Amino acid sequence: MQTRTPPRNTIRLTRRGRVALIATGAVVAATAVAVPLLILGNDDGSPTALVIPEGWRSGQVYEAVDKALRVPRGTTKKSVGKAGLKLPKDAAGNPEGYLFPATYPLGGRTTPESLLTFMVDTANKKFNGAPMAAGAQRNAMNVYQAVTVASIVQAEAATKADMGKVARVVFNRLARGMPLQMDSTINYALNRSTLNTTQRDTKLDSPYNSYQRMGLPPTPIANPGEEAMRAAISPTPGDWLYFVTVKPGDTRFAAGYEEHQRNVAEFNRNQKRASPAVSPTR
Repeated sequence: MQTRTPPRNTIRLTRRGRVALIATGAVVAATAVAVPLLILGNDDGSPTALVIPEGWRSGQVYEAVDKALRVPRGTTKKSVGKAGLKLPKDAAGNPEGYLFPATYPLGGRTTPESLLTFMVDTANKKFNGAPMAAGAQRNAMNVYQAVTVASIVQAEAATKADMGKVARVVFNRLARGMPLQMDSTINYALNRSTLNTTQRDTKLDSPYNSYQRMGLPPTPIANPGEEAMRAAISPTPGDWLYFVTVKPGDTRFAAGYEEHQRNVAEFNRNQKRASPAVSPTR
């Protein structure tokens, strides 16, 4: 995240960008979100289970289910409306946030509808229990709003240890009437995963542009896991309003803008020393 519209040569690390940087040692300026297929199978190649990782978006889940069940592309997405999913009223039929990350068994009778139902039912069991519901209420939210916060936490936090602090930044900014200014929400609007959020991006006309729009985005931006949900209902105590990942594994949280600017300056110095592949103009 950042706190003001950045110059075009400023690059910030989203969670997915950090993963790319660690995995490859290089940065792709703007890429669509890839869907690696995580299927457990028998020796004969028949699938037995599908793994949905924390932080996947609904589009990634749909594509993975299509591949796992060997049905035509787009089948799972089309099946959402006829699956009879038990979603919160606020979701308006959109299962984003409720396709719970877990390992799901596959069998000969598994269909896209049955698999989506399994995921949503699992989410409801995890999210609607007394601890989660009470925690949401304690923070003046309903459960759907808590899931939305958790999805931002899942997308922005570099480590599990950072999740509670990221959640606290969200709540502190909301309490002060500040825009969230989370790059992850813009990435969601543009269906991409990138390290590079430009000044032009921050002017995007979208309800998911948290630089321009106040409050939470209208829906979750990913499907969070239990750790992110716990952070959303029990954020770490603190007065932080800003954070920036100076380098992989080193996220700095700050309460004051001047301290944050020093952290951003260190980040920019690190980027200048990084691979030439890190380029905001690509």
